[in-house]
Amino acid sequence: MIDLSIDEATLAKSVTRARERNIRIPTFAQMANPDLVPARIKARLEHVGLWDVDPANLFRISWHNEPKATGGGFGPVNAVELPRSLTGVPARIIALVGKWFPTGAHKVGAAFGCLVPRLVTGQFDPTRQKAVWPSTGNYCRGGAYDSALLGCESIAILPEGMSRERFDWLRTVAGETIKTPGSESNVKEIFDKCWELRRSGQELMIFNQFDELGNYLWHHEVTGRAMARVLESALGPRGAYRGLALTTGSAGTIASGDYLKTLFPDSKIAASEALECPTLLMNGYGAHRIEGIGDKHVPWVHNVRNTDLVMGIADEATMSLIRLFNEPEGLRHLASAGVPEATLRALPLFGISGVANMLSAIKLCRWYELGEDDVVLTVLTDSIDMYQSRLRELSEERGDFTAKDAAGAYHRFLLGESTAHTEELTYPARKRVHNLKYFTWVEQQGKTHDEIQAQWYDADYWRRVPRCVGDLDRLITEFNAQVGLD
Repeated sequence: MIDLSIDEATLAKSVTRARERNIRIPTFAQMANPDLVPARIKARLEHVGLWDVDPANLFRISWHNEPKATGGGFGPVNAVELPRSLTGVPARIIALVGKWFPTGAHKVGAAFGCLVPRLVTGQFDPTRQKAVWPSTGNYCRGGAYDSALLGCESIAILPEGMSRERFDWLRTVAGETIKTPGSESNVKEIFDKCWELRRSGQELMIFNQFDELGNYLWHHEVTGRAMARVLESALGPRGAYRGLALTTGSAGTIASGDYLKTLFPDSKIAASEALECPTLLMNGYGAHRIEGIGDKHVPWVHNVRNTDLVMGIADEATMSLIRLFNEPEGLRHLASAGVPEATLRALPLFGISGVANMLSAIKLCRWYELGEDDVVLTVLTDSIDMYQSRLRELSEERGDFTAKDAAGAYHRFLLGESTAHTEELTYPARKRVHNLKYFTWVEQQGKTHDEIQAQWYDADYWRRVPRCVGDLDRLITEFNAQVGLD
């Protein structure tokens, strides 16, 4: 579980560092509900850019940021509803938008969720230890950003095959960037580098999103509550929330589905992955191009007992659709197909994994034959801002994106998305997926047999994680009081 035991001596150092750098830390309650953010913080944010390395931006670790680059306040949850002319299904698909977080991706929140318990308890010393952020892309950017705010050294670890934009940005913020072999599916190589760093004798702490329950906690308490707010305004008298569909990645975001099941017990959770690396579907392996979702293992923080379906998404679908959504001929075709102008303007909010999430939601709608009163949720983790280099590479490899290409991508990968490569999980099938954790986490990463058994057989295991949020918010409040910036 999340350890909240206090190291008073180190905590005093962290308090001093926060005071020196004018840092006040938001509570989980404030991240979920920015109405609770102090007025003086809101006034300060009027003069701060969304990506500025400014401590005030910790309070923008929220789904409620005003969608503007500088000086934004707070408002409704950032979300877009996708019309039938785009998705091909009558059900309503609503996607939360990650672009309007600092760093342009919601992973900055997951990184904060892993860091803050160690910071406010004194388990992590930002004056002495390096913060290590293993990732397939956006998480290490969020971690490096959080580290820069604290003035502590950071090490970002990500596969060498990730998009150029990630590396360009990390050079401006991270203390050190380590490129590991491979691409999205090469998570084992990231873990190997972490062990190498542990044995190096350096003063460091590794914040591993794949096994840090702070990742699960942040999404359960912040993303889950944001989704509930979207549903409050979207459902109306006839609407029915049916489920959440997400690529798993570190499996942090899918914890929001656990929160929603406390409100809507009959709702479903669909976990998808690249078809080229079908670990959940087939115990399989492989390489793919859906950046940032990482695989060939089941993350420790994935509550598999609460997952209802697993799906495979073809990576060619995502690559073709980012061209459809961003090339002139693609936009012309979508307009001719009746996609509204407001939706066309929103398409740059889709990164590659966002496209995969949308396709997962379409599969969920088709699997259950959902109708026009049914609502399905998903998430756009980042935006096309992180993948302009991929668009250029696709143009160089394949030539211009023509009207014929646009028509083919639209009909094949949107209107033609089917229920193929979908499995509705029985109890034994869920246990099969859960058992895959053993080979990564017990055999390789130091977890125990008792721990993996508890995740499956202890009915209270996953409920205990969010129950700590009240104690954690109390520690954050006490930390801020000691910093004394009020």
